[in-house]
Amino acid sequence: MKTNQKREEYAIVLDFLRHGYSEDSRPFHKKESVVQAIGKDFFTLLELVPANSISIKPHDKVYIGEGKRDKISYIKSSLRVPRLTQTAKTELPFVVEKIVDENEEKFVEFFNKAGGISLRSHQLELLPGVGKRHAKQILKEREGRPFVSFEDVKKRVSAVPNPKKAIVQRILAELEGKDRYRLFVRV
Repeated sequence: MKTNQKREEYAIVLDFLRHGYSEDSRPFHKKESVVQAIGKDFFTLLELVPANSISIKPHDKVYIGEGKRDKISYIKSSLRVPRLTQTAKTELPFVVEKIVDENEEKFVEFFNKAGGISLRSHQLELLPGVGKRHAKQILKEREGRPFVSFEDVKKRVSAVPNPKKAIVQRILAELEGKDRYRLFVRV
């Protein structure tokens, strides 16, 4: 049964293990190269198998959508943070920040459109450093006119000195499963 849910089209490489995982020591088993990556749209952590004799390095953007792929043979599985290599864990914050930078408009739109979770809480309150009082200030500012950039949020809402950092920290927390609510990461 097909779903109409959008899929990741591109991923950013976190680590490339040319000889596979070191703990895979099955006798007479050919080790398979593995790429650990994160999806650009939904921050899905993925385990990919590269095409033969392809060299990939961290921060490379690879196509993983439908149709012909040049560097990736197939998507093996999704991953959780504990399964990432140390290199992938180290690169993760930098890659997430890069994705947020490249899609600033999408994340600024979150500040313009975020809604309530319940009668007592708001999506904005899920951002690190944003409490009820700060959320009210953001809501009041966006009533006048929408935010146009992270810099605009920073200037108009003094209580949020670094909105990009708040978004990046929230994405990393969601990847680690620290909250039941998901604003940016698809599991």
